Amino acid sequence: MLFHLSALSVLVVIAFLAIYNRHRLLPILAPYLPSQIVARLSNYTPLSTFSFADQASAGMSSSNFDLEENMGEGSGEERMGLDEEAVEEVRRIMAIERCNFDRARLIRHNRILAKNGIAPDGTPLDRKAVTRL
Repeated sequence: MLFHLSALSVLVVIAFLAIYNRHRLLPILAPYLPSQIVARLSNYTPLSTFSFADQASAGMSSSNFDLEENMGEGSGEERMGLDEEAVEEVRRIMAIERCNFDRARLIRHNRILAKNGIAPDGTPLDRKAVTRL
């Protein structure tokens, strides 16, 4: 009985240390593990198969924000597409506010600024902030 308890406690300690130090162990073990396990352990969530071209054709582009021009062949951009959460938020704003893509992006950007304590003109909303010396 004592042997089983000792073996179990050693296994628990090894499991705890492996989980605690997974950021150090993962690069070493990554070539030997399936990609799904590596993605799950590293807290990495890959983007879906949407590409910039798919998102541009879905209306997530304008003359001021031209995905085709910015992400062309020679740009060296390797990303798969826009952030899915941001695209969904812009779509929601476009539907609720009944506005175009540029206006929805501006509304989303102003909301992010307000959430971080910044006015739409870029000045801090905190009265105690020092903006001039």
